[in-house]
Amino acid sequence: MIQGKWFAPGEDLSAEVLPVRAAVFGGSWPAEDPEGWNALVYQDDQPAASGRIWWEDGAFRLGAIGVIPSHRGKRLGDLVLRLLLFKAQSHFAREIRLTCPEDTEGFFSRLGFRPVDRRNGSVEMMIAGDEVELDSCKNCRKENCPNRK
Repeated sequence: MIQGKWFAPGEDLSAEVLPVRAAVFGGSWPAEDPEGWNALVYQDDQPAASGRIWWEDGAFRLGAIGVIPSHRGKRLGDLVLRLLLFKAQSHFAREIRLTCPEDTEGFFSRLGFRPVDRRNGSVEMMIAGDEVELDSCKNCRKENCPNRK
């Protein structure tokens, strides 16, 4: 079963979110995030993927989006990204930005993010809030999909 959970700014992340980040990104992370909302996705009651959203310099920012290696290939990263975008939409975001490694640019571009800057192997990407499309069927290429209208 897939489940999601939100952690509000200032909540303790050490028991559930931080193990995901450590498994994906390594390093140490603060136990509390005073500025960001953190999304956590569970698979079969085990933390499997996470990401965060916060407000900075006139835009919503996304970061620390990752999936534990043993849970990859199950669209959990896509789910985390959509949860974060939904949170931004619910706050009437005008612009959503993120910085990612260049080799993950395609993952974010599938949902409409466009590159705006490149530096040292990273790419800054953005999407206007009114361009966010969370309907996964809208751009579906499956000809015989029962959800296609």
